[in-house]
Amino acid sequence: MLLVAGYTSRGFTGDQERRGGHSADGVPREVTGGGPIVDAAHDPPRTFRVPDRTVVLTFDDGPDPVWTPRVQAVLDHHGVPGTFFVTGQQVARHPETLRRVIRAGHEIGVHTFSHRDLATQSAGATDRELALTQLALAGAGGINSSLMRMPYSATPSALDAPEWSAARRLGDKGYVLAFIDRDTRDWQRPGARAIADAAVPDVPGRGAVVLLHDAGGDRSQTVAALELLIPRLQAQGYRFATLADVLRTDSLTTPVDTAALWQGRLFVTAVSFSGTAVSVVGTLLLVVGALVLARCALLLVLARHHARRRPGPGTGTGRPVTRPVSVVVPACNERLCIAKTLRSLAAGDHPVEIVVVDDGSDDGTAEIAESLALESVTVVRRPNGGKPAALNTGILRASHDLVVLLDADTVFAPSTVRRLVQPFADPAVGATAGNAKVGNRRSLLGRWQHIEYVMGFNLDRRMYDLLRCLPTVPGAVGAFRVSALRDAGMMSGDTLAEDTDVTMALHRAGWEVGYVEDALAWTEAPATLRELWRQRYRWSYGTMQAAWKHRHAVFERGHAGRFGRLGLPLLVVFQILTPLLAPLIDILTVYGLVFGDPLGTLAAWTGVLAVQAVCAGYAFRLDGESLRPLWALPLQQVVYRQLMYLVLAQACLTAVNGHRLPWQRLKRSGDVVLPPQPSPREP
Repeated sequence: MLLVAGYTSRGFTGDQERRGGHSADGVPREVTGGGPIVDAAHDPPRTFRVPDRTVVLTFDDGPDPVWTPRVQAVLDHHGVPGTFFVTGQQVARHPETLRRVIRAGHEIGVHTFSHRDLATQSAGATDRELALTQLALAGAGGINSSLMRMPYSATPSALDAPEWSAARRLGDKGYVLAFIDRDTRDWQRPGARAIADAAVPDVPGRGAVVLLHDAGGDRSQTVAALELLIPRLQAQGYRFATLADVLRTDSLTTPVDTAALWQGRLFVTAVSFSGTAVSVVGTLLLVVGALVLARCALLLVLARHHARRRPGPGTGTGRPVTRPVSVVVPACNERLCIAKTLRSLAAGDHPVEIVVVDDGSDDGTAEIAESLALESVTVVRRPNGGKPAALNTGILRASHDLVVLLDADTVFAPSTVRRLVQPFADPAVGATAGNAKVGNRRSLLGRWQHIEYVMGFNLDRRMYDLLRCLPTVPGAVGAFRVSALRDAGMMSGDTLAEDTDVTMALHRAGWEVGYVEDALAWTEAPATLRELWRQRYRWSYGTMQAAWKHRHAVFERGHAGRFGRLGLPLLVVFQILTPLLAPLIDILTVYGLVFGDPLGTLAAWTGVLAVQAVCAGYAFRLDGESLRPLWALPLQQVVYRQLMYLVLAQACLTAVNGHRLPWQRLKRSGDVVLPPQPSPREP
C-alpha cells in the first residue's frame, strides 16, 4: 500500500518550465511550421490548425477536488466545452471529480501518470506512464483516451530532437498530440486580467489552443480569468470547441470493455486504500514517536533520580546481611561453562553453599562440577525435567532462607552475592535483581547485545525499581527469600519465562522486588543470529504468557494492584506495543527517501538516532562502562533492531494462534570474559 501511495501521490516540480538547450535537428518542418495538433503516426506527420474565430480551452494537471469543479462550474455556466489533460495520479486519487467532468460532456486527454518529462524517459518508462494512466481512466471513468499532451511541452515550433523522438513513439501508439498556441502562464499567478489577456489570440480572428491549469496549486486566478475571458471572446465573435471538433471526429475517447473496467476499478480502489494506509501509518508514526520520546525522557529522568536517591526501604539500609546464602545453579549439558561459573562463586566474599542441579546432562557436567573439589559445592543429579523443576529441586535442597539463582553460563564478581542480598535486611523484600552484562562482547553481535543490556535492560530496571514494579528478576542474577517463593508458588513451568512469571507472582503475593545495580554478573549471550533468534523468541513469547497469566493483578488491591495497574501497562506498552510499531520509523524512512524529501527524512532519522545515542551514553556512564562500543550503535539501529522486531512479531503471531513453544536450549561456547569491575557512578 505504501508503494502504491508513494508512486501515485508524489508530486512534480518545475511546473510548466520546459527543458532547454537541445537541438531541433530532426524535427520535420511540417511540425515546427504546422498547427498545434499533431498526428505523428504518419510519414510525413500531419498537423492541424484551429479554425479561425475558434478557441480550444485546455486545462492541465488535474483533476483537482478543489479547483477542477470550480473551473467546470464556470465552463458549464457559459455553456463552453473544455479539454482536460489529466494525470493518472490525480485520476486515481480523485475519481469522482473526473466522473463529474465526463458527465458534463467535457473532453478528456492524457497527461501521463506522474507528470514525467517523456523526452527524458526510456521507452519502458513511457509505456508504464501511459498504461497506468489508461488504467486509472478506465477505473474512474470507464474510458480510454487517444488524446495526449506531453508534460513540459509548448508550441510545435519549440520542439527539440528528444521531444520529437518521444512524440514519434506516442504517435506510433495511436496518440494524437496536442500542443498549444497560447500559453497563459497562469501557474505563475500574474493576476486574472493578465491571464485573460495572454489567452486572447495575438492576431484578431485567428483560432488558438489555449493552455490553462486546473490543478497543481492555487488556481483562483485561473477561475477568475475564465470569468473575464469567455464573455470577452464571445463578444468578439469567437466560438469554443474541443480538439475532437477541430479534427472533425465524434470523440477521442472510447469506452472500455468489462475486463479493463474491473482492472481499472481494482487499481483505483488500491490507490484509495493506499491513501488511507498512509494516513493510518502516519498517525501511528506520531504515536510511536511520542511513545519513544516519552520512554527515553522517562528513563533518563528516573534513572538519574535512581542514581541520586538516598537509600530507602529495600536498598539495604538496615544492619548488613552477613548470614550464609544458598546459591542454586541449574545445569543441563553445561560442561563448557560450569567450571568457570563455580570458581567465580567460590571466590566470592560472602559465605555461600552452592547447589548444582544437574538436569539430566549427558556431557559430563556433573562430573566436572565434582572434580573441582570445591568445599562449598554440592551436586544433585535428577532426570531432565526442565529449568523450573531443576530450580525448585535446588531451592528445596538449600539450607538457608536466602537463595541466589543464576544460570550455569554466568560468572559473578566476588562481591555480587554480598551486594545482591543486602536489601533483604528489609523484611518486605522478597527478591532482588542484579545487573546482568554480556560477557562475550568481542564480536559485533556481542557488542550489539552489550549495548542492549546496558541501555535497555538496566535503564528499564532502574525505572521499574523506582516505581516499585520490577517485572523480571533475570535468571542470570537474582536472589529470593525462600518464604516469598513459597508464597508465589515456587518456580512454575506454565510459561517459557519462569523468571518473569515468578517475579509477577511475588508482586501479587505482596512482596517488594528491588534492583541492585552494583551486583554484577557476566552472562554468555548468543553468538549467532540463529541462537539469538531462538533466545529472544522464547523471551518474547514467555513475557506475553506471563503478562496474560497475571492479568488479573489489574483488579487486585494493595501492592498486587499497584503492579497490575502500573507495571503491567508499562511492560505491555514499552516491551510489546512500542517495539511492534517501531518498524514504522524505518519503513517510513525508506518511504520518505524514495517518495518524499530525502534530506528531511535523513534529518528526522538522525534525530531519532541521536535520542538513542543520548540514552545509550547516559546508561553507559551510569554503569561505569566504556563508551567505545557505542560506535556500533548506528549499525545496531539498522540491522539488529529489525531482527528484534521480527522476533517479537513472530512471537505475537504464535501467541495469537495459540501455539505453545517448547523450551529451546542454546549452544554454549564458554567464552565469557570477566572484565575489570566497573563502578556505577552518579554523573
